[in-house]
Amino acid sequence: MRTRSEVSAGGAVYRRSDEGVEVVLAARRTRRGDLAWGLPKGLVEPTESPEQAAVREVKEETGLDVEPEAIVGVYTNPRHVVEYGDGEVRQQFSICFACKAVGGQLATSDESPEVGFFSPAEIDSMPMHESIRLRIRHYLERRPTAVIA
Repeated sequence: MRTRSEVSAGGAVYRRSDEGVEVVLAARRTRRGDLAWGLPKGLVEPTESPEQAAVREVKEETGLDVEPEAIVGVYTNPRHVVEYGDGEVRQQFSICFACKAVGGQLATSDESPEVGFFSPAEIDSMPMHESIRLRIRHYLERRPTAVIA
């Protein structure tokens, strides 16, 4: 079997509210049709940098215009590989950027039928893969101190 690495990039966009920090999440449909929540992200195209991909993906999935501020982390799960029918195995690496909202408006899309800002308490009870929940917790622990409206 051939193994290929794929690189995705996305953004952790946050804001401060009276209750504390909230992070924007986007819901996607699983293969079974259920909603699964996570940070907006997608594959880095050959003609773009990871930062450009993060900006594009956040816009496509949430409607927000963002500016990357810092890398929060690079993640992979060695137990999660995708096997394709052509005998290829793909391992995905995700680069997560802390992003400042600079415009746009929260909006759903075909790819993300639900989007919104959520508190850490809400995130703990949302349907998502545990590795995604850990990434969000990691982000919240390391988030920049800038206030984003």
